[in-house]
Amino acid sequence: MRHLSRWQAEQQQEALADEFVETYHRAHGVEYEDRQSFLKAFNRAFSRPGFDMVVAGSGGRTAGHAYGYLIDRSGDWWRGLGADAPWDVEELTVSGQVFALAELTVRPPYRRIGVAGRLLEALLARTDAALAVTRVDPANAGAAASLTSWGWLRLGTSGADDAHVPSVGTGPATEVWGRALRD
Repeated sequence: MRHLSRWQAEQQQEALADEFVETYHRAHGVEYEDRQSFLKAFNRAFSRPGFDMVVAGSGGRTAGHAYGYLIDRSGDWWRGLGADAPWDVEELTVSGQVFALAELTVRPPYRRIGVAGRLLEALLARTDAALAVTRVDPANAGAAASLTSWGWLRLGTSGADDAHVPSVGTGPATEVWGRALRD
């Protein structure tokens, strides 16, 4: 595991886009669209406050990566989310205490051996935020199972998928998940 600086992340974005497409291989012909969507989201991400990135791999080939950043104070994440969340997410957001897991990608040969969990823990270990959040497609049962096993809670469903709000994986990311990072 190694952390990348903003400059290193920017320099490696093409390779990361290739990794994303390989990881979320979908119907033939969708690769270009997936790659362009990843690059747009990644370019928005690495210039945001609190950006951090971790990659796993050896021998010049990555096994996966995770990145995220502090959420801006606008509250876009919480639009349409119910009021029954276990944390005061709006207050934490306004105080700059919410870290967004924007992407967690593990190549197929490296799945189910703990790489994703180690990437996530390495990424979250460096933030001073009180809460980590992410958005996923409600149909992504694998992501939900993983998040649950890592101590995350489903906070609710947001009003709509928003291209400016990061999400893990592909598909309409309307489920919001969270995990306290400190007491």
